[in-house]
Amino acid sequence: MEVTFQFDWAAAFRSIPHLLPGIPWTLLISFGGLAIGFFIGIFFGLLRISPIRWLRWPAILYIEVFRGTPILVQVLFIFYGLPQLLGGPINALTAGIAAIAVNSGAYISEVVRGGVQSIERGQREAGLSLGLSRSQAFRYIIWPQAFRRMIPPLGNQGIISIKDTSLFSVIGVGELVRQGQIYIATTFTALEVYFMVALMYLVITWSLSIALRMLERKGLVGQ
Repeated sequence: MEVTFQFDWAAAFRSIPHLLPGIPWTLLISFGGLAIGFFIGIFFGLLRISPIRWLRWPAILYIEVFRGTPILVQVLFIFYGLPQLLGGPINALTAGIAAIAVNSGAYISEVVRGGVQSIERGQREAGLSLGLSRSQAFRYIIWPQAFRRMIPPLGNQGIISIKDTSLFSVIGVGELVRQGQIYIATTFTALEVYFMVALMYLVITWSLSIALRMLERKGLVGQ
């Protein structure tokens, strides 16, 4: 039996107005979560390199737990599990942002640790020899250089987190995939709709990649 199939470009383009409302939700969840995750990452990243053991262990535990478990499980735990502990429901948008925050924070912690440790020890010692305190040497010498080296991996984490939002359709967040599912339920054009969803994700992540390359060409990141 011969099966013929033809991609319906008209159906694909008709889906665009129905998918566009999902883009703001996708960006809000990803960048909102990343903004919070950045500060979480700085905090635990600096704890991770602390010479004090009892400060390092909580950071190690946090990093290993959230890097070692799927983000889908994390968002399901936050959305369905935490309300049982808190005694009240959690908004799906809040759960999505929280999941991106704690998940990306674990990876950003390692980015921070690697960036700070990549700076030669001699630079800190030079700052101390000039009369700077340890905190001043870190703030004015170590951190500015380390942050420039962190930008490329932070950008990569941003791209990963944007794509991770596609999993949050399981809790009903109205991001791109969820909008596509709703539209498919009435049109039965899954191939065309998911193709456009993938294309929209590609446009978003590609734009971020181009922005990172522009920063690299201007010498604002890296060494």
